[in-house]
Amino acid sequence: MDHNEIVRLYGPWHPRTVGDVIELFAGYPGRWWIAGGWAIEAFTGVSRTHGDIDPSVPRSDAHMLRSHLRGRLDVWAANHGDLLTLAAPARPIPNTCSNLWLRADGASPWEYDVILMDTTPTEWTYRRHPRITLPFEKILWTKEGVDYLRPEIQLLHKAPGLRPQDQLDFDTARSSMSGEASAWLRSALETAHPGHPWIDELTR
Repeated sequence: MDHNEIVRLYGPWHPRTVGDVIELFAGYPGRWWIAGGWAIEAFTGVSRTHGDIDPSVPRSDAHMLRSHLRGRLDVWAANHGDLLTLAAPARPIPNTCSNLWLRADGASPWEYDVILMDTTPTEWTYRRHPRITLPFEKILWTKEGVDYLRPEIQLLHKAPGLRPQDQLDFDTARSSMSGEASAWLRSALETAHPGHPWIDELTR
């Protein structure tokens, strides 16, 4: 589902920036980072239009994030095209949910799309293929004190959708990625998404 269809069905998004995310997580005791198109932009230095911004936390820390946001923003579970309110603190997040949408109230636009990532304190696992793993510290890099998801990891997550902005991010990031990162992405795509068009492009 593209951004325009999401807006039509569920309402608009308020444009947010990295600075807003820093403020949102001020005082938060857990680990967080920025993923999505903003992570690609931070790596390449090439700006593009963004429909939203994607902070990310370990799935196991979702309860901590909900506690941090209580009284500030409502939390909704975006799960397979449906939205489930998590207003009741004891209501569990579905195991299949990978995104939490945040907004002030029902009359306000959405503020943030928080990605829940499958990690332990030491290891990250790609949710679409459990054989693809990395040490947790190898999936992040830091710029001006903010952690971002590494481009090869982000592109792997973008690969199944192959939306125009995903192809744009791939085209922009590919020339700036190291040979090691490109080789890792190619191998991961061959394992999780055989036949993906980016495999041939990464081979050239």
